[in-house]
Amino acid sequence: MNPAKIRVAIQPGLLSEPLGDLSAVRLMGTRCRICGEVGLGTNPLCLNCGSDQVAPLRLSSEGEIWTYTVVRHKPPGNYRGPEPFQPFALGLIELPEGLRVMAPLAGDPDAVAIGRHVRFHPFVRDDGERQTVSFDFEHVAN
Repeated sequence: MNPAKIRVAIQPGLLSEPLGDLSAVRLMGTRCRICGEVGLGTNPLCLNCGSDQVAPLRLSSEGEIWTYTVVRHKPPGNYRGPEPFQPFALGLIELPEGLRVMAPLAGDPDAVAIGRHVRFHPFVRDDGERQTVSFDFEHVAN
């Protein structure tokens, strides 16, 4: 009998728990009760003013592409994307909370456009020992 694989977020504090139901997973942030700053991930202190008066915040699942680039050459180092390498778009997504998140953009990199509406898309990568929940953003049809 195989033991159940451990499912973990790509980075601690970045995604809402539990990770079993991907349709319920969201990016997490922290909002400062003093200055109102919103930061990505759960943080013990405000990234702007240093206050410890922060609260966890489930971030919106939709946003707009603020800017992007297309990666056409395989990144160096421990690249874990598809083999053989396929070009992909990397976007800076503006969320309604005023936060911009850099993330891969799903789909055809040549179809990406600034201002396009996108949706958070969590997915699982299985490395044989554990399952890692990662994410990208995908185009939302108008």
